[in-house]
Amino acid sequence: MTADNTRRLCLMNMFLHNIGEIDGDVLISPNDALVAPSAQSFDYVLANPPFGKKSSMSFTNGEGEEETDELTYNRQDFWATTSNKQLNFVQHIRTMLKTTGRAAVVVPDNVLFEGGAGEIVRQNLLKTTDLHTILRLPTGIFYANGVKANVLFFDNHTAAKNPWTKEVWFYDYRTNIHHTLKRKPLRFEHLEAFIECYNPQNRHKRKETWDAAKNPEGRWRKFTYGELTARDKTSLDVFWLKDKSLTDLDNLPEPDDLAEEIIENLEAGLASFRQVLAGLGKTAANGS
Repeated sequence: MTADNTRRLCLMNMFLHNIGEIDGDVLISPNDALVAPSAQSFDYVLANPPFGKKSSMSFTNGEGEEETDELTYNRQDFWATTSNKQLNFVQHIRTMLKTTGRAAVVVPDNVLFEGGAGEIVRQNLLKTTDLHTILRLPTGIFYANGVKANVLFFDNHTAAKNPWTKEVWFYDYRTNIHHTLKRKPLRFEHLEAFIECYNPQNRHKRKETWDAAKNPEGRWRKFTYGELTARDKTSLDVFWLKDKSLTDLDNLPEPDDLAEEIIENLEAGLASFRQVLAGLGKTAANGS
């Protein structure tokens, strides 16, 4: 689907939800948001950027065939130059915030642990913003098969000598949690426990539910800035709960849920192989 068609669908969806007017100002720009800084800054940014690791652009070659090529954004306001569009979206969203702005961004797991540009982005995010919360989401809630996603919550700040992030609170709503798009979709009530732990009325008075001795199964746990920066590549891919399905056969999901999860994983694997095959075909064409 082209960017123009995606934009039309978005505008139509917004209009059907009473957002915007057909003859009024257009709320969705057709331009590539990652190319340049935003002309506006915002108090809040809530975003679920498109999944997919690499940025790419489509063009028509000399033979009239459509091809794609990796797209790297070289912006002075970015911490790192990379073709990983998820990392680029995190950087771009940070630049969109006012100095008192807040953001909540859905990202795949690779943003939490990938080295190189990923490590640079995480280090700077911890230093220049207060990355206070990470929600680990379960698989089976997105139409992209096999996607493991998280929500990053961070507050922007003015430049300072010391890192703004003092501690990051993690809520693990993935381990031993099973959702499917058809039989058991994720609903608001499933996240009520997280909201209570998040404590939106005063998040500075949070309390851990995890305790090594009293409650090792607690899903809400904090890690200090020092603990996280000491990890390899400043990895934020943190987990502490044991996967009971690996040790307790009585705790396995329902057969239908297992079958649906297996199908999703197989389809995700096939999609990855198709990407590899397309890349091999492109390499062979360039070599010839």
